[in-house]
Formats: sequence, structure tokens, C-alpha cells
Amino acid sequence: MTTATSRSGSISVETTEQGLPIKIGIEPGELRRAPGDLAREIMRLCTRAANRAGLARRAELEAAGMSSEMLALTGLPKPEDVARDEYVEEAEYDYEPQSWLRSI
Repeated sequence: MTTATSRSGSISVETTEQGLPIKIGIEPGELRRAPGDLAREIMRLCTRAANRAGLARRAELEAAGMSSEMLALTGLPKPEDVARDEYVEEAEYDYEPQSWLRSI
């Protein structure tokens, strides 16, 4: 299981290796967001966690001696693929907080 957290740290998702959410943590202030925006953020974090879990599994198999040809057949992501995807994802991320002030 792998965890991914939003940039602000206010949303966290723990998923299986396939990206299915097991545990979702949402700070109360995030519940003011539009439901569609919140759902997209949760799904984005599920995808990120699944990619990182796949990367960890690939590293385990590689350490166990699996050849690069066999690793390629697994379809597990390579470190550079995950890094590129996360960079692009952050560049395209368009949610802007409604306020930087915290409610009291």
C-alpha cells in the first residue's frame, strides 16, 4: 500500500498497488471545494499512489534478480516515467485555493 498527499497536505490517499483507495484523509476546509474538484484531486492522488507502488514493486523485482527484459514485460513503470508523469501532472494542476487564510 502506498500513500499520496496533496501539495497542501490537506488531502491524503492510501491505495492498493492497483490504485484502489483504502483510506482517504480530508481536512474539513477541503470539503468546501466543488465536489467535482475534490473528486478529481482524490483520483489524481490515487493514480500517483498506484504509480509509486508500481515503481516500488519494480525495484523489489529488480533487487531479486529479474532481468530487464522480464521487467519490461510486467508493464511496471520506470523511475523516469513516474518522475515525468508527476512533473507534467503538477504543471497541469489547475486548482487554486479559494483563500490562503484559515477559517477560525
